[in-house]
Amino acid sequence: MPDPRIDAIRNSLATHIHGKPHAIDSVITCLIAGGHILIEDVPGVGKTTLAYALSRAVNCEFNRIQFTSDLIPSDIIGVSVYHKPEARFVFHPGPIFANVVLADEINRSSPKSQSALLEAMERGLVTVDGESYPIERPFIVIATQNPVDFESTFPLPNAQLDRFLMSISMGYPDSQAEKAMLRTGALHYDDINIKPAIEKQDIEALQILARDIFIEDSTYDYIHEIVAKTRSHPAIEVGVSPRGALAFKTAIQAAALVDGRDFVTPSDIQRLAKPCFAHRLKLRERHGFDLDWNAAGDLVDEILATIPQPHQTD
Repeated sequence: MPDPRIDAIRNSLATHIHGKPHAIDSVITCLIAGGHILIEDVPGVGKTTLAYALSRAVNCEFNRIQFTSDLIPSDIIGVSVYHKPEARFVFHPGPIFANVVLADEINRSSPKSQSALLEAMERGLVTVDGESYPIERPFIVIATQNPVDFESTFPLPNAQLDRFLMSISMGYPDSQAEKAMLRTGALHYDDINIKPAIEKQDIEALQILARDIFIEDSTYDYIHEIVAKTRSHPAIEVGVSPRGALAFKTAIQAAALVDGRDFVTPSDIQRLAKPCFAHRLKLRERHGFDLDWNAAGDLVDEILATIPQPHQTD
């Protein structure tokens, strides 16, 4: 049975995010795993609402950064300003200093601005003028990008993509959910009244529980075989990195906890391999694959189909 704190978050989000249980469980899994998530989908399907609702449900600070072509790194991480009365520079934190940060349309900003997120996403801190400033935990970046409008955009480099634990799509709501939305009407995301379902310290407690989720040796072997295959597949130029493999371990442990189990099963690996691995793959153009995540996802499915699953723990 899932931890009641997880059910509380899930139920709170489901009240405002209709017909998206997969997206809801994905962001909860990323939060518990201590990772970040990239949501690639068309406008208007609830990406911003999901990020804001998560922050309110766990009683955390929320900041939204609108990525544009004129955004500069200091607009994200902050800047040191000379304070004359004290005759010293004082650091003014940027919007990255929040628990839940929405990086909206991240690919509309230059690579220089995108790179301002790298240290924060990897280490949970930023360094300005040689001094490091930690970001309060929990900390999750929820980035979005539009998969159909590429004008004036900058593709995310592999180093940036590798910092995201998962990449998912929201998709359109099903008929029943969309009819419910039409009846109730739509609210701007910051007009939504959400009472906290849990507190910040509960997230830390769930993260500690997730780290203790059991993984048997045969499951470790299964993970390694999948990762190794991404590096040797003829259609893949760059496979999953060791950092990606380690991140995947935290993801499947968190996913098991979200499902109410104290152990990982092969089905967790099958379910999370595509969202955790596809965006990390660099494909070879000469094999006729489009350089998009749909093609990469198909390759992940192909790899999974060729590797026998270990015996599933009861």
